[in-house]
Parts: sequence; structure tokens; C-alpha cells
Amino acid sequence: MGIVVVEICDGNLMTEVDLEGIIESEYPDVAVLENSCLNNCGMCAMRPFALVNNRRVFGKTPEQCIDKIRKIIDEELAAFNDEL
Repeated sequence: MGIVVVEICDGNLMTEVDLEGIIESEYPDVAVLENSCLNNCGMCAMRPFALVNNRRVFGKTPEQCIDKIRKIIDEELAAFNDEL
């Protein structure tokens, strides 16, 4: 398991891209998990959506959502490294 966990619902628009391949290749300390449901019913059907360490991330497109995911991952990793 990674320091940062990104979760997506398998019914979400984020499944249109290889999020696991993209994020895990850029960030070795990040785990991407695809779940059958994240218990945020309705959100994942409306627009691209993910949870990053339980923080909700939305975008108008999967690419915009990925950019926001990267920003939060950078923040989370910086906070982790500051604590060391």
C-alpha cells in the first residue's frame, strides 16, 4: 500500500483512462485502487471523481481530474516528507 491512496469507482468516468498506469508510474509511493463503489452515489455518474486519501477530487474531464489528483498527491507527499 502506498503513502497516498487514490480510489475510483468502477462506474466512474475515470475508468476511461489508465489512471493506475499513469499515477503509479509517476508516483511510486501512490497506490491506485478501483472499487465497485465508494458510497458517494450519484457523484461518480455525473463527472470524473476520485478520492485521494479520502479527499474528494472532481474534474470536468478525466484529464482535468488527473491534474487535480497530481496536485493533491504532491501536497500529501510534501506533508509526509516534512514529518520525517
